Amino acid sequence: MITAKDVCVEFNGKILFEDVNFVINYGEKIGLIGRNGSGKSTFLKLLLKEREPDFGELEIPDYYTIGHLQQHIHFSHQTVLEEVCSVLELEREHESWKGEKILLGLGFTEEQFLEDPMKLSGGYQVKINLAKILLMEPNLLLLDEPTNYLDIYSIRWLGEFLRKWQGELILITHDRAFMDSVITHTIFIHRNTFRKIEGKTGKIKEQIALEEQIYEQNRERLEKKRKETEEWIKRFGSKASMASRVQSRVKMLEKQGTMEKLTAIESLDFRFNYLEYISNSDPMTVENLSFGYTEDKILMKDLTFDVKKDDKICIIGKNGNGKSTLLQVLIGKLKQLTGDIKLNPKIHYGYFGQMNVERLDPKLTVAQEMATAGTGLTETVVRKTCAQMLFPAEQAHKKISVLSGGEKSRVMLGKILLTPVNMLFLDEPTNHFDIESSEALMDAIKAFQGAVVMVTHDEYFLHEIATKLIVFDGGKTFCFDGTYKEFLRNVGWAE
Repeated sequence: MITAKDVCVEFNGKILFEDVNFVINYGEKIGLIGRNGSGKSTFLKLLLKEREPDFGELEIPDYYTIGHLQQHIHFSHQTVLEEVCSVLELEREHESWKGEKILLGLGFTEEQFLEDPMKLSGGYQVKINLAKILLMEPNLLLLDEPTNYLDIYSIRWLGEFLRKWQGELILITHDRAFMDSVITHTIFIHRNTFRKIEGKTGKIKEQIALEEQIYEQNRERLEKKRKETEEWIKRFGSKASMASRVQSRVKMLEKQGTMEKLTAIESLDFRFNYLEYISNSDPMTVENLSFGYTEDKILMKDLTFDVKKDDKICIIGKNGNGKSTLLQVLIGKLKQLTGDIKLNPKIHYGYFGQMNVERLDPKLTVAQEMATAGTGLTETVVRKTCAQMLFPAEQAHKKISVLSGGEKSRVMLGKILLTPVNMLFLDEPTNHFDIESSEALMDAIKAFQGAVVMVTHDEYFLHEIATKLIVFDGGKTFCFDGTYKEFLRNVGWAE
């Protein structure tokens, strides 16, 4: 059990959150939601005793153990399995089988159990950290974006694992469908305080939205009544015969007080800059495409599909099978072994890749980096786009070097917005976003009139967006001409 009593935290002289009071009871699984910058990560630091509240108290029992998913990497063992099982206490050494089961669920092969963890990709290294935390079996799991770097198989396995978890859980993720499938309660950081309710994320948001609507209606009603009273006082204030009545209404106004107007909450709200596609031919055709980094490791073979001008194509499958590689082959960053890729000369595309985020110049400000998206961009246009990406006013002067992962992703998307395009190539663009930003991006993709080819593991996105799929499954790569729901019903996952 964890109890927050009147907790207040300040950051750079401003209140991050205050008057925080709630209890996390035994067995509760909490979805922690709130916009980027609202204090989710700071609250985790309070739980981990990495910082103290500026006021109030966070009570955690002395016996309580907390497992926190770390994004930074520090390994000290020679094999993956040894590294994962290193968290087992002496009396649990015989439970290495649990470590193997967790690794298999997260997409590792038995051959990878014996590999050097430091030689694996960054995504697999984060999964090793996740496996270590799950094997620890602490009283409380703190999972901050655990689905980043996980494929659909691993996400489904993790969801089932967490639903069976007997201890407490605090989960932060941009994947609303995954969160709602796991949690029993929601804590919403909103307007500098915490609200906790039993139920899924949508319930508390609807409840607060209704409360604020009622508050605003009452505020407007009170403001209208106040103005009417003030006009009456102004009209009759100079008449001696009305003095007592005027004074009575003046006192009534003083006692009545005022209701402050709720401040508008910034939200990611944008549309991609669509360039009209004028051609009777398809934007892209791909015939008998094959690719592999070596001839004995072919990632895709004889893949054929076409891209219509308004297709929304999602690329799905296990990690390491070549989904991100396919995007790079399609845009010409990598050369295919065989096959033809025909890109219509009328196509102007935008590309969002995971590695592109790291290519942002750390010495530039947000506005300066945005301005590199094209020639002839006016400061007004650049600053407007900065504001759309939640970098208004002075925020646009922040250096790239100090930005979080989510902020860097917003800069990359902003650069695409500044370029008129009729086709988008997107590689897991929602990683590091909060729920609201992820859903704003989904709405922008749905509204985009051009073609989209996107790698995603978010099943909510797949159900909402995909009109066609490119599937990496069962050792094959193929195109499915239909929605994700139709794929699950008619084909399904082989692995």
